[in-house]
Amino acid sequence: MKRILLRFIVVSTMLLALLPVGAAGKIGTVNLNVVLKSDVTAEVLKVLKGHGTVLTVFEELDALTMKVREDKVALIVALPFVEAVGEDAERNGAPIDTVGLTDFNSGYGTWNLDVINVTNPGPNNRTVEYDGTGVYVAVLDTGLHDSWRQYFPEERIAEEYAASFGGGAGLAGSVSFQPNKWEHDQNGHGTHVTSTILGYNLRGTPINGVAPNVTIIPVKVLNQNGSGWSSVIAMGITYVANLKLGPLADYPVVINMSLGGSALDAIEKEAIDYAIAAGVIIVASAGNSGTAGMGYPGAYEPVISVAASGWIGEWYPGTGGSWWNGLNVTETNSINQMYITEFSSRAKEGQDLDVAAPGSWIVGPYQLNSGIARTFYFLGGTSMASPHVAGIVALMLEKNPTLVASDAEDILEAAAIPMGAGSKNVYQPNGSIKVISWGADATGYGLITADAALGLTP
Repeated sequence: MKRILLRFIVVSTMLLALLPVGAAGKIGTVNLNVVLKSDVTAEVLKVLKGHGTVLTVFEELDALTMKVREDKVALIVALPFVEAVGEDAERNGAPIDTVGLTDFNSGYGTWNLDVINVTNPGPNNRTVEYDGTGVYVAVLDTGLHDSWRQYFPEERIAEEYAASFGGGAGLAGSVSFQPNKWEHDQNGHGTHVTSTILGYNLRGTPINGVAPNVTIIPVKVLNQNGSGWSSVIAMGITYVANLKLGPLADYPVVINMSLGGSALDAIEKEAIDYAIAAGVIIVASAGNSGTAGMGYPGAYEPVISVAASGWIGEWYPGTGGSWWNGLNVTETNSINQMYITEFSSRAKEGQDLDVAAPGSWIVGPYQLNSGIARTFYFLGGTSMASPHVAGIVALMLEKNPTLVASDAEDILEAAAIPMGAGSKNVYQPNGSIKVISWGADATGYGLITADAALGLTP
């Protein structure tokens, strides 16, 4: 009953937006994501083609995309074999030398890894016994830079499973497979997100990661501007689910999605349900909309959603800018040193926010163009918080590969250190102090740490 009710709400909301006719009485066209109550048969396709153009069929999801005239939307919704209809929703988030190491277990610790109790500052200071060995993490994002081999060990990137998908409503609705485009990203978002999970090479110095021995599957679902469409996201999720059902059946698989939009799309929801049923665990960012509310798919209950926290030691005076890898987060009162960022999305009624993790001033590789020049930036966002939790889930799966999505979510929520509403004085890069405040709707179950999550993992 809950599943049907949710889809009814999606259809009703979309109809309000889609039915009006365009300016001056002209009838425009829309790109629809259509979920069916039954298989996609020849008879079903024949009927749908009578109302518009069928573009991409998702056989595993009993779904498809269409381009139709606005005045045909109500007719499609009314068809007896149609379960849900939604407009395709927008989503926003070869080198000459290589890294010689196979992982960054012995690399330097950073403030964000110290907060989640994975490392202490300095080299060879890893504090948990797990490193993600045997676990695959699919990063659905912008892909990787041409120069990814300069940042990450080749052994840690599953090139044989890497993929790229494009299209969606921005390109007439068709979703296409794009061979090798995954490693030619010019945006940088996906490379930075990956660096939090794996660690990275900082001009010859290894920087530790949350789970430095996982195997990353880059899946490009966002374009060079860092945006994309829910139909493309759904195709990426389905692709990873099929890997789990096929060649990766004997391995734990996690998806990280540092992306989101304002509404839960029907076909994207179907893909998430399909992946979770296949045994995949999905982690996503809560969004960067502050008090305007969470983004989707992060706010969808079966997805593990992550808010962005910061540390009052950021930009501490007298550290010469090295606070990010030189200052220690005091263990005895770590929760009293943390705050929730102003941009981190707050949970509105009906939205599910799970835990918080570091997402302010995270250092990692980030380039704005192609080429081999290595550059590194501080980035902030729930996009940076999500891979911390995806990495922690990978550690949990290394300990217990039989965990399913609901198990992982329950453990994370129980292990989180509660954070109520609060206010902190936080240093800024220019040396000033800013008061940052947040409410109880910003924290979920609280700040997650790897040691606590592993301690509750059977």
